[in-house]
Amino acid sequence: MATWAVTKLTSRATHLPFSTCISKFNHHFYKNCSRNRRRSKITIPSSTRSISSTISSSLDLGQAEGGRDSKMENKKITAPYGSWKSPITADVVSGADKRLGGIAVDGHGHLLWVETRPNEAGRAVLVKEADKYGDEPIDITPKEFAVRTLANEYGGQAFTISGDAIVFSNYKDQRLYKQIIGDSSPLPITPDYGGSLVRYADGVFDSRSNSYITVMEDHRESSLNAITTIVSVSLSDGIKQDPKLLVGGNDFYAFPRVDPKGERLAWIEWGHPNMQWDKAELWVGYISKDGDISRKICVAGGDPTLVESPSEPKWSPKGELFFITDRKNGFWNLYKWIEHKNEVVSIYSIEAEFTKPFWVFGVCSYDFIKSNENNNLIACNYRQSGRSYLGVLDDAQNSLTAVDVPFTDIGNIVCGCDCLYVEGASGTQPLSVAKVVLDDNKSQAVDFSIMWSSSPDITKYKSYFSMPEPIEFPTEVAGQKAYAYFYPPTNPCYQASEEEKPPLLLKIHGGPTAESRAILDLNIQYWTSRGWAFVDVNHGGSTGYGREFRERLLGSWGIVDVNDCCSCAKFLVDSGKVDGERLCITGRSAGGYTTLASLAFRQTFKAGASLYGIADLNSLKTDTHKFESRYTDNLVGSEEAYFERSPINFVDKFSCPVILFQGLEDKVVTPDQARKIYTALKQKGLPVALVEYEGEQHGFRKAENIKYTLEQQMVFFARLIGNLKVADEITPLKIDNLD
Repeated sequence: MATWAVTKLTSRATHLPFSTCISKFNHHFYKNCSRNRRRSKITIPSSTRSISSTISSSLDLGQAEGGRDSKMENKKITAPYGSWKSPITADVVSGADKRLGGIAVDGHGHLLWVETRPNEAGRAVLVKEADKYGDEPIDITPKEFAVRTLANEYGGQAFTISGDAIVFSNYKDQRLYKQIIGDSSPLPITPDYGGSLVRYADGVFDSRSNSYITVMEDHRESSLNAITTIVSVSLSDGIKQDPKLLVGGNDFYAFPRVDPKGERLAWIEWGHPNMQWDKAELWVGYISKDGDISRKICVAGGDPTLVESPSEPKWSPKGELFFITDRKNGFWNLYKWIEHKNEVVSIYSIEAEFTKPFWVFGVCSYDFIKSNENNNLIACNYRQSGRSYLGVLDDAQNSLTAVDVPFTDIGNIVCGCDCLYVEGASGTQPLSVAKVVLDDNKSQAVDFSIMWSSSPDITKYKSYFSMPEPIEFPTEVAGQKAYAYFYPPTNPCYQASEEEKPPLLLKIHGGPTAESRAILDLNIQYWTSRGWAFVDVNHGGSTGYGREFRERLLGSWGIVDVNDCCSCAKFLVDSGKVDGERLCITGRSAGGYTTLASLAFRQTFKAGASLYGIADLNSLKTDTHKFESRYTDNLVGSEEAYFERSPINFVDKFSCPVILFQGLEDKVVTPDQARKIYTALKQKGLPVALVEYEGEQHGFRKAENIKYTLEQQMVFFARLIGNLKVADEITPLKIDNLD
């Protein structure tokens, strides 16, 4: 039930620099930036390389562009929380918030990425960096195509590059197409099965057999129980034959990876009722001359006495197999397979997560740095206590060196020519892709430049940004804590009276095996700049804190998550940070379920918003897609628990207003879920509203729908938790049992 609202726009805006340079370079830095706003990227000057000191000083830079100053502080308007006017409008949020669909490097060292564009109804486009400095990025994908796979519904890696050749999955028909960079006429390489019945993801080129090895998901026999396999697709011109089966028989496959000589194939597989992060297996198959798998061996996950979830297998340039698993210490660390002994050895053991749960295909948390040395140098990201770090692992020395960069949250990493390309963000920087150049020792960043930004002109709103404050709070279990990021109301033009406490919007992430991350998100800043407090919760069961924390939710979904969210709200009230009479809750997908469950089974919150959330756990089990059809077996348990934890069965316990948003093409949480709870709450007489969107799936992608959802949540809460006066001109929708 995880969801990511993929909201990207065209990459035609200026790429602004990080605002995290040390103070003595502020004037010089912003002076240069103002001269170079029409360039496609701006490089942080090498003289600002003392990056470790930049994060704490980032707020000082607000004075450089639209920032606060002492005069502004003295002229603030006193007005109630929730009524403040802000330039971060819903139009700004829906239009500027782009998302990535993967990054790669072509044969010439150029960066390519997939971005999804809300103003083109969410179309995903492969884009190449500008050929010349100052030029604009180049669209590779022709207008009649879109680069997106529907495999596992959540999709993920839908393209692969080798030299100048691209293979991608086309959204409309889900066929694979081959395209040469510079050629605007992609050619299909898989048969037309009529619509999106056969889907592909996470493929790799196999030069030895001139083929493309990929995960295939076949819905021709059953739409709810697709057959997933690993197949080989011929790349010979003009051939569109059925893919050749390589590996099958299990429920799910991911990460097919061919060694440099084309002799061995590694992959991850798992079966019901487990999700990949519960228990999985890493296999290696030996490829015969005719391209078949002649024999195979289980490398990790096959020992019944050792519970682990291996992920991200990758062959080194020398042909050694590396991967990530959480055996022994319960954290996803890097390991290597010693083939001649069939042994697995740890590269570096630390209580940190080097990857994340498999929700989408193509996660790339580490890559091999090109080096003439005999040892393997591995660029990686790892996560501890809610913060990400960029590191370099030396497998010969068993050492890990942290590299200072302005990102505090890091995603995919791809090595280029003498550089790294890193997806990341921070509390003051939105999701971006940076080019990082390391020194000769591969231990320090000597250059850092933003190549792509989800919100490139966002610095003009810097003075309105609320900085995330990491908090730990006690749960209902003695001695246990959970985590969250708290965002206080922030607006340079307004303040509230000393007697007033702000209203709170508490948000629950999806999954529920996902994680809230402290990155700059305009969706959050929309609320805080209008005088709302906002808290993003990582309840028990969230990712990023190891297996033990993640497994708190096993058998207890609808209990642990609900209790932790209520405990977080109580903690903030008791700390004097928010108004206990104006607590609201919201969430998407699994977060929508926790929202509805909190409103049904507890009396902490005064209103709630569920975005494509679950109201009936039994219906979810029978109606959802294969990938998650057994997910709730471990999360919920018995049939009695399915009934007892379904909000739809306890409508009589609801006592506050609810607003619901739902995509009508959602295959993960079907529209019936929202309709049933809406009808029941309406009949009970509670204020309730339902918004349904044509053409939207699990997560809203169209700019107009993203805008409408945000505005209507704001007006709904404002009307129903104390008559807050919203400064924006928004026409409220009709609320049943109120209007």
